[in-house]
Amino acid sequence: MKTGFNMLLWTTHVTDEHLPLLKTLKETGYDGVEIPVFEGDAAHFEKVGKAIKDNGLGCTSVTVIPDEEHSPISADAEHRDGAVEHLKWAIDCSEALGSKVLCGPIYQPLGVFSGQAPTEEEKQRAAEVHRKAAEAAAKADLVLAVEFLNRFECYFLNTMADAADYVQRVNHANVGVLFDTFHANIEEKDPVGCISQHIDVIKHVHISENDRGTPGKGHIDWPGTFKALRSGGYDGWFVVEAFGRALPALAAATRVWRDFFPNQQEVYTQGLKLIKEQWQAAG
Repeated sequence: MKTGFNMLLWTTHVTDEHLPLLKTLKETGYDGVEIPVFEGDAAHFEKVGKAIKDNGLGCTSVTVIPDEEHSPISADAEHRDGAVEHLKWAIDCSEALGSKVLCGPIYQPLGVFSGQAPTEEEKQRAAEVHRKAAEAAAKADLVLAVEFLNRFECYFLNTMADAADYVQRVNHANVGVLFDTFHANIEEKDPVGCISQHIDVIKHVHISENDRGTPGKGHIDWPGTFKALRSGGYDGWFVVEAFGRALPALAAATRVWRDFFPNQQEVYTQGLKLIKEQWQAAG
C-alpha cells in the first residue's frame, strides 16, 4: 500500500513555486504525489519528476479530455485520432514524471451530455481509442486507470459496474479502473459492496470525502471501504483528493462554492492519518 496526495488542491499545473510542497508532503509522511497533466511538455514534467525523486517521493498522474476535438467517443474520426494523440502526450509526460499510473475520466470532455445513455457505437469508438493508448502505456510501463464519475459530471461511465464492463471491453492488461469514493457515494446503491464485486479491475483508489473536503469528516464508510479493498487483495496507491476555492476555474468545474475545510493542512494531515489507521484496522 502506498499513500499519495493529489496536487489539484493547489494547482492544475505544477511549477517551481509548488515544489516546496513536495518536502511538506514527504515530511507529513506521504509516499508520493499525484500530478495533474493538463498542459506542458515532457521536458517540463521531467524537471518536476526529478524534484519529486529528490524529495524521496513516488508519483502518479491524472489527466482529462480537454474538448470535443480530443474526445474518444466522438463520431468524428479526426476527433478520435486527436484523442489518441492527446492520451499519448499525457502518457509521455507521465513517463517523464516517473509515474506508474495515469488516471482520470479519459473518455469524454467533462460536463458534456447527449441527453441519453452512452450508445453501443460510443463504447466501441472509445474502446478502440483506449486500446491504441494502452499500447503506448505498456511501452511506458504505465497503467491507465479509467475513472467513473457521477451523472452530474459526465454520462459515459457513472458506476463501478459501468467502468468494469468497459475495461473488459477494452481488454488490455494496462487498462483498469480508478475507484473514487466521492463518486461511488453518489452513484452506487452499495458503495462498499461494489468494490468486492469488481476488485479484479481496480488499479487505483482516490480517497475523497462525500463533500470533497477533509477525509474522515463526512459520512463515507471508511472501515467498510478499506476492509473491502484490503481483503480483496488491493495493495496499490491510496491518493487523497480534495478540492477548495483557491482555483476559480477548478472550483467551478468541481462545483465548489463553499469551504469544506478550515485549511489545506488539515486535509493532508488528516487524510494521511485516516488512510494509515483504516488500513491497519482492515488487516
